Amino acid sequence: MLDFAPSSLWSIVALGMCFLLVCVFEFANGFHDTANAVATVIYTNSLKPRVAVIWSGLMNLTGVLAGGIAVAYALVELLPPDVLSPPNGNPAVPMLVSLFGTALAWNLFTWWFGIPNSSSHCVIGALVGIAIGDSFLHARDLGHSVDWEQIWKVLRALAISPLLGFVGALILYLLIRAFVRMPALYEAPEPHHRPNPIVRGLLITTCTLVSFSHGNNDGQKSIGLIMLTIIGLMPATFALNPAAPTQFSELRMEVQAARPLVATYDRYSFKSDALAAINELEKAEDTHLAPAELRGAIYQVLSGLRSVASNPAASQQEHKQASALAAKLRPSVEYAPIWVRVLSALCLGIGTMIGYRRIVQTLGEGIGKTHLTPAQGAASEVVGAGLIMTAGYTGLPVSTTHIITSGVAGTMVASGSGINMQTLAKIGLAWLFTLPVTITVAAAMFYFLA
Repeated sequence: MLDFAPSSLWSIVALGMCFLLVCVFEFANGFHDTANAVATVIYTNSLKPRVAVIWSGLMNLTGVLAGGIAVAYALVELLPPDVLSPPNGNPAVPMLVSLFGTALAWNLFTWWFGIPNSSSHCVIGALVGIAIGDSFLHARDLGHSVDWEQIWKVLRALAISPLLGFVGALILYLLIRAFVRMPALYEAPEPHHRPNPIVRGLLITTCTLVSFSHGNNDGQKSIGLIMLTIIGLMPATFALNPAAPTQFSELRMEVQAARPLVATYDRYSFKSDALAAINELEKAEDTHLAPAELRGAIYQVLSGLRSVASNPAASQQEHKQASALAAKLRPSVEYAPIWVRVLSALCLGIGTMIGYRRIVQTLGEGIGKTHLTPAQGAASEVVGAGLIMTAGYTGLPVSTTHIITSGVAGTMVASGSGINMQTLAKIGLAWLFTLPVTITVAAAMFYFLA
């Protein structure tokens, strides 16, 4: 697969399949993650399912458009530069097939059993697996060829955020119980009975907050995946940001400033590649590099600068200089057109419309020993929306599923109703096995395909 020519029929067919896979993955992401946003309003009969899903989809779209792309490329940068943009300019077909095939398969497997699994974990596990598979493929040392600093940064956010969701929702529910005297907030919903207007308005508001924050964070993840695919499909058009044309005079100045930083530290195995890319970019105007090759060279330099920025041996001034140079280089290769953002939101919204029921039932009836009450749903969603939105604007990918489900569990503990250990065990097992399974499968797939 690595020998596919960029314009060959097999390359176009494979990349077309990858584009379909990324859309289907986001469709399946809607089953899992976006369903958490509409669970409370549907379960309490505050909104009819179709209305709730359409409204949630609109808020997802708004969140995607209002958010940045920091989360999108925080995930993309988990990949080694030679996998992200092969040096010969060929499409990264093995990476795309391994990524989408692994993440989609695990997502569908857990959805089928109604387990609120994290799509973020699926994607991150697959990305880490590809990086490890690439190390084996080129007989590289895992300690240097995989960007563990970036991986631990992402995994820390994924591990801590559910704990914050649990504690935060528990405390907020106790505060609501202490200060709000409204019996309807603490009663389980009756079938086909709409709650009073105040409760209904509260739950619609919290649903809106979670949907917006989900689009702001999870929508960015799909943006990064879609961009990987369309760059492979049409490198001449999308390899470089058309809205920020590359100025070669500025590019040469930036890579020349990067050279002494990259050359000083040998903590990682891509140092020689980064220095070769700097040599190439210093004469880029004369060599007329193809867009895909230019993109690959810039990512090699970015990889070197990230290594300097995270190297404890570098001085504070060098850390700042490396980060500043990387910030100048990124806009040429890290961007997202409006239509990609809209496509991301549409895939999420349509997936929610088709497959929300299993997850809604699990959240409403499966996590606690009693059914979810409006106060519990509102507390978990307010805390969840705050955490997800904060992570979205700071460039950290978090799991909507794990934050919301842990928040619901926190309110169940606070109310004294207890937790359904059977459901909790299923969610816990999915949480424990997702990363090992997706890492192993993606690593094996990438190794054999490449």
